[in-house]
Amino acid sequence: MSETHFGFQKVPEDEKAGRVAGVFHSVASKYDVMNDLMSLGLHRAWKAFTVAQSGVREGSRVLDVAGGSGDLSRAFARRAGASGQVWLTDINGSMLRVGRSNLEDKGLVLPVAQCDAEHLPFPDDYFQCVSVAFGLRNMTRKEAALAEMRRVLTPGGALLVLEFSKVWAPLSGVYDWYSFNVLPKLGERIAGDAASYQYLAESIRMHPDQEQLSLLMERAGLEDVKYFNLSAGVVALHKGFKY
Repeated sequence: MSETHFGFQKVPEDEKAGRVAGVFHSVASKYDVMNDLMSLGLHRAWKAFTVAQSGVREGSRVLDVAGGSGDLSRAFARRAGASGQVWLTDINGSMLRVGRSNLEDKGLVLPVAQCDAEHLPFPDDYFQCVSVAFGLRNMTRKEAALAEMRRVLTPGGALLVLEFSKVWAPLSGVYDWYSFNVLPKLGERIAGDAASYQYLAESIRMHPDQEQLSLLMERAGLEDVKYFNLSAGVVALHKGFKY
């Protein structure tokens, strides 16, 4: 049986999704609070930059994959307007409930679907924009998921991948210390779960770096792939097109 990574551990491919599900069931209720604390609020700027790069406008159809607590879906919905369509999707039911509740609190009722990014329940050539923010690294078969996201894009449509990446080398020591010492302690204190945030730190190190992810996207059939380093490479936004 093929193996994959769950953080620094090697596990059978068919076990990873269940383990990741356990992480997000555990942290869902404190997800937004922890995002603000871990990134010092910078995740809001990273997501705003993603939306600015999206090309979404009035009437656009947008798919937010692994959309979690709904930040990007809300921002896309403002741009797409009443004539557009924005879908919030996630494989994790706990996260999806948080996201739907957050949207409703803002007066937004958007279509929601619990689904696996490797098997999207949408037709070919449907969305002008597909986004995945901080979700790709948790997927078992990343290239298969990228290919699915490309499949549902219209010709000329853009895929946006916002994800933790390889930090600028002079900062790597400080970043490692923060990731493996501060994050688990924050997770324990705020979410009551140090292990999930230890996994978070490990999963970032196992995720493809900027150049490797660009190649994965190209192998999945995306073209004109480019990336933007944000916060010295702590995060990178990759953008590719379907032609």
